Amino acid sequence: MMEESLNGLKRSMYCGEVRPEHVGQTITVMGWVQKARNKGSLIFIDVRDRKGLVQAVLSQETADPQLFELAGSLRTEFVVAVTGKVQMREGAVNEKLSTGEVELNVEGLKILSTAKTTPFQILDEVDTREDLRLKYRYLDLRRPKMTNNLVLRHKVVTAIREFLNQENFIEIETPMLIKSTPEGARDYLVPSRVHPGHFYALPQSPQMYKQLLMISGMDRYYQVARCFRDEDLRADRQPEFTQIDMELSFVEEDDVMDVNERMIAKVFGDVLGWNIQLPLRRMTWNEAMDRYGSDKPDLRFDMEIVDVTEVAKDSGFGVFEGAAASGGVVRCVVAKGQADMPRKKIDALGEVAKLYKAKGLAWMGLLADGTVKSPIAKFMTEEKIQELAKAAGAEKGDLILFCADKKNIVCDALGNVRLSLGRQLDLIDPDRHEFLWVTEFPMFEYSEEENRYMAMHHPFTMPYDEDVQYLISDPGRVRAKAYDMVLDGCEMGGGSIRIHRRDVQEKVFEALGFSMEEALEKFGFFVEAFSYGAPPHGGLAFGLDRMIMLMSGAESIREVIAFPKVKDASCLMSEAPSVVDVKQLVDLHLAMAEEEKSE
Repeated sequence: MMEESLNGLKRSMYCGEVRPEHVGQTITVMGWVQKARNKGSLIFIDVRDRKGLVQAVLSQETADPQLFELAGSLRTEFVVAVTGKVQMREGAVNEKLSTGEVELNVEGLKILSTAKTTPFQILDEVDTREDLRLKYRYLDLRRPKMTNNLVLRHKVVTAIREFLNQENFIEIETPMLIKSTPEGARDYLVPSRVHPGHFYALPQSPQMYKQLLMISGMDRYYQVARCFRDEDLRADRQPEFTQIDMELSFVEEDDVMDVNERMIAKVFGDVLGWNIQLPLRRMTWNEAMDRYGSDKPDLRFDMEIVDVTEVAKDSGFGVFEGAAASGGVVRCVVAKGQADMPRKKIDALGEVAKLYKAKGLAWMGLLADGTVKSPIAKFMTEEKIQELAKAAGAEKGDLILFCADKKNIVCDALGNVRLSLGRQLDLIDPDRHEFLWVTEFPMFEYSEEENRYMAMHHPFTMPYDEDVQYLISDPGRVRAKAYDMVLDGCEMGGGSIRIHRRDVQEKVFEALGFSMEEALEKFGFFVEAFSYGAPPHGGLAFGLDRMIMLMSGAESIREVIAFPKVKDASCLMSEAPSVVDVKQLVDLHLAMAEEEKSE
């Protein structure tokens, strides 16, 4: 068996493009052998490329003997060039294939490359361990599902570029080697060879540069931007990721939100055929937290959190009364028709709550016969039980799940219990999709670890004008002109109106605990730029990987990235990160610190 070169042979059509209208034409396709079936007098070859699969056939009666013998030597994943005349299938039509009505009557065949037996079958329906798939990612990407994910990604980026170009945006690249500004996630650092002891950082976002572009008069900028964060990974997070990043001058919140929801409606409409009704629904951060316990609520099912503090504060149950007396809250969710839920499942929901710092869940089942099943009922009068049930909006047959603690803990815990119930009880319609803008985020959140206020988004977000007066005296009261777009309970993108006044920026730095000396050391070039005329401006960034994950229905962003990392930020295929030569370290003026040896 000899591998051949093309020697001038040209592909005339993709495998997946062959149709009945091509019958009678002689074409050449090139790709990988999905399957070769030798039936004695007939050989069938399924040839696959990124656009699909086509069946080729040879008959021993009519084919050249050498050609027939060569076809008989084919194995899975051999790379071939097949020339043949398109004909209607003589056998049964394969309705699962776009090419299922036709086949190629083979007139020429070249084996361009042979292949070893692959470590797993190149089929969507074969369940293969993810670590094996990632080690041999170049094989995994041959599977139609994975190919389609990357094609979808390409279509989305193309549609976004087309839309933004028509909206008078210009695409500008910003630097990848920047100054480290350690505020937020950890930076990836790059040592400088020519500046010993100095380091660049890889950008967590193009934030400062895109604002500088507004000061430069670029007016409307966008970028398909690569970003890096050295943080713990999860299903929808990677150390390197892609943002659809944009910034606009002379705008307010409504302007930024309008252009982005029109873009999303067009992209999802053109690529997936979704009909998104505009304008999108809006909800303040406070409302989202109160009703759903999340700043990215999943609105595909109705279960809302209910505040019953006023009723519970004198219920006779010490946990409720203690939480209310200490300034906390008592809230609940109602699982309709689940009064008889097994104790084991209720306890599992309590464990969910504990993951989010709650002490657990109290519960009450309102049975159909009018009795109450609950470990806390013995502490309450019948009248108080009925009063609590009424406040919760519960009826006979329902299960009430209570949480009592500080407001933020209760919201977080019940929000996640709500999601667990939604999945467990099949309340989420997979064909229903709900977009939402969440607005008016808090400007700051208090960090017990740092013992100071931290920026909830970043320190360049503009506070509401009426809240500027509280920046120093009461930072927790300040609302930010920030907005997130949410789809089906996932944050798809977020942004804000930026600070364009130096006096406000200096007050924000002060609220964050930076002296002006520290602020200038970290952000001096940026703050200085505001002295030369900065327009009001704002922007937004979409996480492209997460957007494609949602559009494709994938469970992880690793499924929509060509070569992703795993949870420890390593690449199973290339084995990065790796040890480097000592000479490279010397050139970079670096030395490896010796680990202390324990006695």
